[in-house]
Amino acid sequence: MTITTSLSPRATAAPESGIVEVVNYARGREGLIPLWVGEGDLPTPDFVSRAAADALMGGETFYTWQRGIPPLREALARYYQRRFQKTLSPENFYVTGSGMQAIKLAIESVASPGDEMVLLTPAWPNFAAAADLSGVRPVAVPLRFEAGKWQLDLTRLEAAIGERTRALFINTPSNPTGWTATLDDLKSILALARKHGLWIVADEIYALYHYLGGRAPSFLDVMEEEDRILFVNSFSKNWSMTGWRVGWIVAPPAMGQVLENLIQYSTSGVAQFMQRGAAVALEEGDGFVDANIAKAKRNRDTLCDALIATNRVETLKPDGALYAFLKIDGVADSRAAAIDIVDRTGVGLAPGTAFGEGGALFMRACFLRDPDQIAEAAERLQRYILSR
Repeated sequence: MTITTSLSPRATAAPESGIVEVVNYARGREGLIPLWVGEGDLPTPDFVSRAAADALMGGETFYTWQRGIPPLREALARYYQRRFQKTLSPENFYVTGSGMQAIKLAIESVASPGDEMVLLTPAWPNFAAAADLSGVRPVAVPLRFEAGKWQLDLTRLEAAIGERTRALFINTPSNPTGWTATLDDLKSILALARKHGLWIVADEIYALYHYLGGRAPSFLDVMEEEDRILFVNSFSKNWSMTGWRVGWIVAPPAMGQVLENLIQYSTSGVAQFMQRGAAVALEEGDGFVDANIAKAKRNRDTLCDALIATNRVETLKPDGALYAFLKIDGVADSRAAAIDIVDRTGVGLAPGTAFGEGGALFMRACFLRDPDQIAEAAERLQRYILSR
C-alpha cells in the first residue's frame, strides 16, 4: 500500500482545477494577458489596506468573535440596506475565511453525506467539488444555450429534484455564463424550493456587476422571512480583495450557534485586523466598486464586440458577472484550444471543460482588467479566430 492509496478516497477523488492546469502551463510568460482567473488587475485600494495594517500594528492579533467582529457585521447590515434596500440585523451575518468557506459551510449546514444538491451548469467547478468533499452528491442541471444566450429550463430543474435532494445551489449572475436570473426566474425557483421543502444556497457575489441597469435581481427581492435561503458572498470581486480570503454568509439568526460552531471547528474565525479592512471596504468603498463596474461594462463591450464581429463566435454579451463565455466555431476540445490559444496568442483563457456539463465547447475570459490589455487581447483573439 502506497501513501496515496492509504488516504481517504473522498480526498484523493478531489479533482484538479481545469483552470489552474492552464494557468500553471503558461504562468509567467512574457507578454501574457491573463484572462483565465476571476479577478481584476487592481490591488486592494490603499484605504482598505491601511485600515488592516493599522489594526495589525495596533495589536489586534488575538482570538476574536467567531461570527465576525461587531463593526463588520454592522457594516454588512448597512451595505445591504444601501445596495439591496433590505433591512437586516447584524445577527443575520457570519464572517467566513473566504467565499469558498462560506459555500462549504452553507452546504454542510443543510445537507448530510448521501444527500443531493442540485446546481445549474456550466458552473464554477468549486461548487460541485465542495459538495463532493462534504459527501453530498452534486446533480447538474444545464442551462439552455439558444441564439447566443443562456436561459433557465425550469422543467429540467424540477425533474432533477429527488428524494435525497436537500438544496438548490443558484449562482446569479453566473460564473462563467453571465446568465442573470430575472425576478420571475427567482420567484419560480423559490416556488420550487417551497414545494419540495428545499433550502436555497444563493451565490450572488456578482450582483452589482449587472449591465442592464442597477444591481441584479436578488432572492432578497422575492423571499419571505420564513424562506430557507442562505446567501454566500465574498469581498474578493467588488473591492479587489481576492487574496484576503474573507467572505460572509447571510442566514436566519436562529442558525447562529450552528454556524458559529462550524466556523470554530474549521478556522476558529477570521483575523481581526483583516476584518477591520473589510469593514472599511464596505463603508468607504462604494466609489471604488462603481468604478470597477463601469470598467467591466466598457471592457465587456470592447471584447465581445470585437469577437462577435468575426461572425465565428456565437455568444452574445453577458447580462452580468465578469466573464465572456465564448463559443468559437471549430472548437471541439476547449482544453486543447486553451493551450493552443496561449501558445499562439499569449492570451490566457479558461477552458469550458472546467465548468461542468454544458461547458465543454466554450472558453471563459475575465474582462475586469486594464482597458488597453482587453483591447489588445481582443485583437489577438480576433486574429486567431479568423485564421482558423
